[in-house]
Amino acid sequence: MAAAKKRTLSGIEDVGDRKAKVIKDSGEKRHIAALILARGGSKGIPLKNIKVLAGVPLIGWVLRAAVDSKQFDSVWVSTDHDDIEKVAKAWGAQVHRRSPEVSKDSSSSLDTVQEFARLNPEVDVICHIQATSPCLHPFHLKEALEMITKQGFTSVFSVVRRHHFRWQEVKKGGSVTTQSLNLDPSNRPRRQDWDGELCENGSFYIYTRATIERGLQGGKWAYYEMLPEYSVDIDVDIDWPVAEQRVLRFGYFGLDKPEVVRLLLCNVSGCLTDGRVLISVSGEEMISVNTRDTMGIRMLQREGVEVILISSIEDLLTKALADNLSQRTGCEVRQLGKDIQCEVKAMMDDKDLDWKEVAYMGNDAPDVDCLNLAGLSAVPRDAPVVAINAAKYSCHSAAGLGAVREFSEHILLLKKKAKSQMEQDRIHRNTFQMLECVLKSQRSILNSRMCSKVTEIHSKL
Repeated sequence: MAAAKKRTLSGIEDVGDRKAKVIKDSGEKRHIAALILARGGSKGIPLKNIKVLAGVPLIGWVLRAAVDSKQFDSVWVSTDHDDIEKVAKAWGAQVHRRSPEVSKDSSSSLDTVQEFARLNPEVDVICHIQATSPCLHPFHLKEALEMITKQGFTSVFSVVRRHHFRWQEVKKGGSVTTQSLNLDPSNRPRRQDWDGELCENGSFYIYTRATIERGLQGGKWAYYEMLPEYSVDIDVDIDWPVAEQRVLRFGYFGLDKPEVVRLLLCNVSGCLTDGRVLISVSGEEMISVNTRDTMGIRMLQREGVEVILISSIEDLLTKALADNLSQRTGCEVRQLGKDIQCEVKAMMDDKDLDWKEVAYMGNDAPDVDCLNLAGLSAVPRDAPVVAINAAKYSCHSAAGLGAVREFSEHILLLKKKAKSQMEQDRIHRNTFQMLECVLKSQRSILNSRMCSKVTEIHSKL
């Protein structure tokens, strides 16, 4: 991968001749844990860590990379906030409820990591991942961890190479002057003649337990270099739209390929509606549908994704309501029996579809099997825990209040990402083909010249 080619090792400080061991003295394999710190009291952006970025809660991007890397014995989120805890569990993490002592504005990352290490003595290596680094990929973590497990380092941190000329403000008396920090102003180097500087990008820090007890960086340490396109950090609101564009192009979207989604199955009750059926005095039944959700459905249909609304026999959705809903959304409305998975599979067979081509939006225990099997799956924010744990995406919006629109936008963002990647691949292929043609042409010219030279030599002989 491109990022791996840019990785270098240097700045190594070896304390003594001790070498980190992959195996504990007792012979047991070391327990490696991923730890994401996510305090609820962000001053710049309230609850920044679970704010939706490109369709996914911010913390979800790094959790997905950590889980899919398959490098960790456990994945943790350290938080002091109930909503962050819910999102963390929905994305496959265990939760460490940090104490009030390390939840203050003045608390440092080191304080929180040391508390986690103290309360989890089975953990030997901690990979502290920043929640605000949404362009992190599994291969970054795998390669950096191998520096600990295979090369014997005790501390590894991520950096990015910058080519910035830095100046320092100097105050003398009542005047202010400047002086250069990393260049000779009379002999400014060209970018290509300068290696630049390595700056911590804050994406992750990995350290052994012994290192944590002394501080975050120490012992035998090294850096892991990431390319600038993967070095995204979000501190203030102005970073958000820039980060969304960067994530769309360079973010990690999971092991599946959601761009092949051709069908969305969406529950009416508890997804498109808030689950309530209103009954008038005259006995008329009514449901409430949010126009944002119906617009989301139309957006999918315009992009060639078929949408089918489903209801169970327990929903008591009358034929009149189903017909009205079908007319308003332009979708077929199907009533399914108790074995939802079996009926959905039969529906897929009729349309010659595989699970990876299906997106499923459910809201409760009967939907769990389909949520697990579908290529993409989602639940509204207010769904029961059993459904949230089975879904690949947990909506920020509640049922009947924009959850379907949010999931629709998520599907479209992933399709846009896939198209962008396909376009990049096409450009790379075309570039390769052009280079190949140039090389063939050069070889042909060279061969022609060699033949002419040989003929000339023969004629002289």
